Amino acid sequence: MRWLAGKVVSALAVLATLSVASTLLTRYMDTYYFVVLIQCGIAITLAVSLNLINGITGQFSIGHAGFYAIGAYVGAAWTVLWRPALVGLFPVLEIGTLSGDALNLCLAVVLGAVAAGIAGFVVGLPSLRLRGDYLAILTLGFGEVIRVVLLNLDSVGGARGLSGIPTLVSAHELAVFWVFLLVVAVVALSRNLMRTVRGLTWLAVREDEIAAEAMGVGTTSVKVTAFIIGSGFAGAAGVLYAHYFTGISPDVFGMDVSIIITTMVVLGGSGSVTGSILAASLLTATPELLRGLVPMLKDYRLVIFSTMLVVVMLTRPQGLFGHGEIGYATARGLLRRLRRAPSSAGG
Repeated sequence: MRWLAGKVVSALAVLATLSVASTLLTRYMDTYYFVVLIQCGIAITLAVSLNLINGITGQFSIGHAGFYAIGAYVGAAWTVLWRPALVGLFPVLEIGTLSGDALNLCLAVVLGAVAAGIAGFVVGLPSLRLRGDYLAILTLGFGEVIRVVLLNLDSVGGARGLSGIPTLVSAHELAVFWVFLLVVAVVALSRNLMRTVRGLTWLAVREDEIAAEAMGVGTTSVKVTAFIIGSGFAGAAGVLYAHYFTGISPDVFGMDVSIIITTMVVLGGSGSVTGSILAASLLTATPELLRGLVPMLKDYRLVIFSTMLVVVMLTRPQGLFGHGEIGYATARGLLRRLRRAPSSAGG
């Protein structure tokens, strides 16, 4: 009972902190940097969700933009195409109030995540027979198939895309709240997963699939579950993107986006949640900050950015964090060292 009460208090504290931070940042932060912050939050969700598949389970998927696109389009279809037909029957779905906006956004996120999760299940099944480069090619092809289908689907705008999507994410000064609530959810799931017996089976599949199966680990279940959860979070991120920027088109979810998300995982260190967070933030914010903070370098920002990537990968081929994490244990260890330092110096 005490454990449950602690969890409830922690959840309420996170919600309250995100609400206050969202209101303050919306009112006082420069618009340009605020948009960069939102982009960083969405990128972190994409990178950490792909890390569940690539880093923790050891599958090699590079078609994450496909799941991202499915979530964005299904969520947008709910608010733009399907919801107006149901408002007459269910007035609670009306947009314009805090409760109505929150309900519609939550429904859009659920629908987008479920649709992307189903796609993840379909893509995850071939992973039972395919590994490494072959699985990477399959997932990359899946992402391109999704983009081409959307490009030729007139019901969702075709090449023009969908526009006029309601700004549910940024309504009532809650953009940071919704985006970083999803970040907290995917990070908490990933970190807690790696501390459980089930998480150890995921790591066992990554290290040696044959040995894991010999020890009784259900590798089929592990790999398909990783695809479903990872793609579901990517779909939820797509819903938030669509409802913050109010417009989407197939070009937003191209192959280059899949490559960038994969780069975030590799650069941060495959298997490291902390590394994925840091790499997603760096890869998203650095080009924009070079443009905004150092105007004289804005024409060279992509050259500087690419050079930084080459230097990091040459000096840290295992990624910034490898398999390491930063958490409470790291903070406790640092405090312990700081306490010992004066006594050692005095001795």
